[in-house]
Amino acid sequence: MLTYTIRRLVLSLPTLLFISLVIFLLLQLAPGDPMAQVPLTVPPEVKQKMREALGLGAPIHVQYWKWLVQFFWIEPQVFIDWLTRDSFLLGWLPDTSLYNGQLRVISWQTRSPVMDIVMQRMPQTLWVVGMSYIVGILIALPIGIYSAYKQYSLFDQAGTFVSMIGFSIPPFFSGVLVIVIFSVNLGWFPSIYDTTHVVTDWASFKVQFNQMIMPVMVLALQTTAQISRFMRASMLDNLNQDYVRTARAKGLKESVVVLVHVLRNSMIPIITVIALGIPSIFGGAIITETLFKVNGIGQLLLTALFANDLPMVMTLTFIFAILIVLFNLIADVLYGILDPRIRYD
Repeated sequence: MLTYTIRRLVLSLPTLLFISLVIFLLLQLAPGDPMAQVPLTVPPEVKQKMREALGLGAPIHVQYWKWLVQFFWIEPQVFIDWLTRDSFLLGWLPDTSLYNGQLRVISWQTRSPVMDIVMQRMPQTLWVVGMSYIVGILIALPIGIYSAYKQYSLFDQAGTFVSMIGFSIPPFFSGVLVIVIFSVNLGWFPSIYDTTHVVTDWASFKVQFNQMIMPVMVLALQTTAQISRFMRASMLDNLNQDYVRTARAKGLKESVVVLVHVLRNSMIPIITVIALGIPSIFGGAIITETLFKVNGIGQLLLTALFANDLPMVMTLTFIFAILIVLFNLIADVLYGILDPRIRYD
C-alpha cells in the first residue's frame, strides 16, 4: 500500500502540471481586460506601464513559467515560514526564514498576494462548507442504511421522496426559498452571514449557530440526497449476498450482521462518493456564499471572475484541481483498508 501511494503521488505531479497549463491557456483565451476598470482619464502610456507591471506584456510561456515558480516554489516557502513562526501546532519550532522577499502571485484586483487572501477567506468557507458536509454525511448514512434494511417501507418511501427533492432543487433556488421563509417571513434566522462575528461566550455561540443554520442546511440537502441514495443501493446489493446468510445462520445478532459485515462492504463505493464530493461541495459553495454573503473563497472566486483577476481565478481553480486529485488518491487508499481483497502492491 505504501509503494502504491508513493507511486500515485509521483504520477499526480505531471497530471497537476497539465491541468495548470490547461487552466492557464483557457484563461488567456477568455475575453476581458484587467485595465477596463481603470478610469478613462488615465493616459494610455500610464496604462501601458500598469499593464507591464501586472506582467501582461510578457509572452504567454514566460507568464506561465513565472506563475509555476511562484506557486510551487515561493508560496511553499511562505507557508513553511508561517508554520514555524505563527501557527499553533508548529510555532514552537525555530523560524525557517526561507522567504526572502521574492515576487509572489499577486492579485490584479487587490494588488496583494493571492494566497494571503485565500488564507483569510478559507476559515469562513471551512466553517460553512465543512460543517454542511459533515452534517450531510451524518444524516445520509443512517437514512440509507435503514431505508435499505426496511425496503419499500414508509420510511424508505419518505427518504426517497426527500432525496428526489434534494436532487431536483439547486442551491440557488433552495437558498432563496429558505431566506424568504425563515428569514423574511418568520424572522427566525439572519439572511446575511456576519463574517466578522467572533465566538467568545455562550451568547455569541448562539448567534454563530443561528447564522450558520440556513447556509449549512442548503448545502447539506444535496449531500444528504446523493449519499443516502448511494448508501441504500450499496446496502441492498450486499444484504442478499451469501456471506450475509452465512452470518445469520451462525447465530450472529442482526445488528452485528448489518452494522459490521454488510456495512463495511457497502461503504467501499460510498468512500468514492464522499471523497470526490468534497471538492464539488466547494463548487456548490460559490452560489451559497453569494446568497448568504459569506465572505469565503466561493464568493472570492466569483468576484475575481467579474473583475477579470486572472491570477486569483487560476490559483483558486488550481486549488480545486489539487483537491480532486488528492481525494481520488485518498479514496483509492481507503479501498484497500476497507476491503482486504483489494491489494495494489
